[in-house]
Amino acid sequence: MTEFSWVADPTSGIRQRFVEANGQRFELAEAGDPQSRKFAILLHGFPELNFSWRHQMPELAAQGWRVWAPNLRGYGNTTKPEGVPAYRMDHLLTDVAALIDLAKTEAAADEVMLVAHDWGAVIAWNFAIQKIRPLDRLVIMNVPHPKCAERELKYWRQKKKSWYIFFFQLPWFPEKMMLANDAKAVRGAFLNTAANKDRFPEQDLDVYAKAAQQPGAMHAMVNYYRALLRYPEAREVGDAMVDTPTLVIWGENDMALDIHLLDGMEEWVPNLTVHRLPGISHWVQQDAPDEVNQLLGQWLDRLAR
Repeated sequence: MTEFSWVADPTSGIRQRFVEANGQRFELAEAGDPQSRKFAILLHGFPELNFSWRHQMPELAAQGWRVWAPNLRGYGNTTKPEGVPAYRMDHLLTDVAALIDLAKTEAAADEVMLVAHDWGAVIAWNFAIQKIRPLDRLVIMNVPHPKCAERELKYWRQKKKSWYIFFFQLPWFPEKMMLANDAKAVRGAFLNTAANKDRFPEQDLDVYAKAAQQPGAMHAMVNYYRALLRYPEAREVGDAMVDTPTLVIWGENDMALDIHLLDGMEEWVPNLTVHRLPGISHWVQQDAPDEVNQLLGQWLDRLAR
């Protein structure tokens, strides 16, 4: 029996291993030439895994990138530290920095790109704003710039969509609800909202459900939301400016995030490209992988030229 959360398709070129960084043991999927000087790190969201990047990793590898997709702390078979403070933003940022540093010890990198979705994108925005490590490219999927989120949370149109964040502040009950009936809520989070439900077959939903059912996993996953509200540094972003060339890809039919969150983002991200995908759900890179891969490839080609 494998110790990985999922087994990569041998034809995908995706490899799997464990690495140590920032005192944590990370379950890592990787692809591409291990000696490539172009390095991309992909950060997943809730209630996902690095499995959510299975469509993008081979594509980026084909474009010459060395790709790492870790399971974030608390997810899959990555270390699950106990307690809400372990999921404060400063720890999450240090994890990403340590993984980038580790990758650079294995092979030099002339370019570093951060690609992120959902909770991974919350981390990525903060990482870029605080300039934790130099970035040459930033790709964000279906998460707003922190200043746009701050503005829109003053309106009912976003507040009503953010109910789950407040629900997750309750002790123990959110975990019990998410895991009930063979993690039905985890499966439904994807399938019930997807535009292309055939992109979420039962065997893929099983990957997420089984990972969430590992001891301590769902508790850790919900603790991200508890730490977000309990510790203010996650919301203190200074001038909030992002100097890195940034691509935002947004599925317009997002059950949790209102489309107005995209408004005015260029005030804080001068070098910004936004692509909206009508009808596509929050799970954009899985719901519309071909479109996402095409947009990502075109944007990278344009920057290279």
